[in-house]
Amino acid sequence: MTFQFYLAGVIFIATFALIASEKINKTSAALIGSALMLLFILPGPSHDSKATQPQYTIAQEIMPANLLPEHDSKTINIEKIDTYSRYVNFDVVFTLAGMMILVSILGGTGLFQYIAIRSAKFAGGDPLKTMILLVVATAVLSAFLDNVTTILLVAPITFVVASELSVSPVPFIMSETLASNIGGAATLIGDPPNLIIGSAAKLDFMSFIINLAPFIVVLLILYCIGLWVYYNKRMSVTVEKRARIMELDETRAITDPVNLRRGGIVVFLTLLGFLIHGFIGVQPCVIAMSGAALALVACKVNVDKILEKIEWGTLFFFLGLFILVEGAAHVGIMTEIGKLLTFTTSWNPLLIILSVMWFCGLAVAIMNNVSFTTVIITIIAAFLQTSPAFNGNLQLQRLMWWGIALSVCLGGNFTIIGAAANLVTAGISEQAGHKISFNEFFRYGAPIAVFSLIMSSGYIIIRYYFLMR
Repeated sequence: MTFQFYLAGVIFIATFALIASEKINKTSAALIGSALMLLFILPGPSHDSKATQPQYTIAQEIMPANLLPEHDSKTINIEKIDTYSRYVNFDVVFTLAGMMILVSILGGTGLFQYIAIRSAKFAGGDPLKTMILLVVATAVLSAFLDNVTTILLVAPITFVVASELSVSPVPFIMSETLASNIGGAATLIGDPPNLIIGSAAKLDFMSFIINLAPFIVVLLILYCIGLWVYYNKRMSVTVEKRARIMELDETRAITDPVNLRRGGIVVFLTLLGFLIHGFIGVQPCVIAMSGAALALVACKVNVDKILEKIEWGTLFFFLGLFILVEGAAHVGIMTEIGKLLTFTTSWNPLLIILSVMWFCGLAVAIMNNVSFTTVIITIIAAFLQTSPAFNGNLQLQRLMWWGIALSVCLGGNFTIIGAAANLVTAGISEQAGHKISFNEFFRYGAPIAVFSLIMSSGYIIIRYYFLMR
């Protein structure tokens, strides 16, 4: 363990402490940490001589074989790759950017407000039925859009509906937030942790749909039943207040029907691309950015205004995290942490998976699930390659990844800092005059998170014994 090892450890821990404390903006903290890693830890073109640089193994799809060194078609000297390309997972960054552009274009048409109002009217103005429908709409949208964006789109109309019914919007907005984290766990693009895991473990869109979506549908149904049971005698409004909702005209929410049709077609084609990208060998980032480019041209929008709506803070937060984790991995911190799992060598693989799941689910209660996922995937990847039970067993390795995906997404419901959507909800609610404290969020979220982790454990146990047949 060298001086660089300890220096990288200090930078790594200090940065995550700043992110968790929220003393400064999380993106600023991540960028500061990444800058320190690039300056003092990670090798780059200006560091050592070319002869002393490490070799960087890349997949064939990153660079055509005819451009690779003749002596080894699978490796290329790290000097030939610029600094940021070595350490940042741009598949994740550009996939998110492309989806943000598509959502911004659709959001400008009023589609999501239309869905919210339509749900409320379909429920006949009944607050509990309205809540259930909004929860379902939020979960479904979150499966195919970024859950943060979904909350940003659904939350405003939720406050309007709650105001018309003269009921507290907090139960509505909280239920939707928890649903967004549940629904986001169903697909590759629904929640950023899934995108990170999918990219690292080479799991495509259809793999998430087949392996996680059916379970998430069952979990969502149980969640809605729980909401019905809990709020059944806690929500009631007068006939007059229900009439106000029925008087709302959802068609007025559609402000741009032309772009709605064009954008809808592009989004359909993009989602189709995600479904088949594993078969055609195209990375998700190419699908997302191609859809975004086509939408920008087809919808004839103001490109500058659309690009302004991209959540650049989120993208740069990811960029900083990737570099931060790479710095820790470069000096061997992740390997050392992974060795701590060697005491599980004699354990049953199922017990190992369940233990890791619950550790991850509880850990994201105190660390944002995006930050935590970026760290844990490196540790788990190292462990899977050294563990006798998992090394060479692709089915068990994937079962581990499915367990982690469920735990980090669903565990994000524990606390207000567990997921980005939670923080966005808290900010929107405070601006609307309904501040949600840490304790209040915990009171809503913790029971759902615990129940979700229990259900997830049951699902993994069933899957394990099914695999072992």
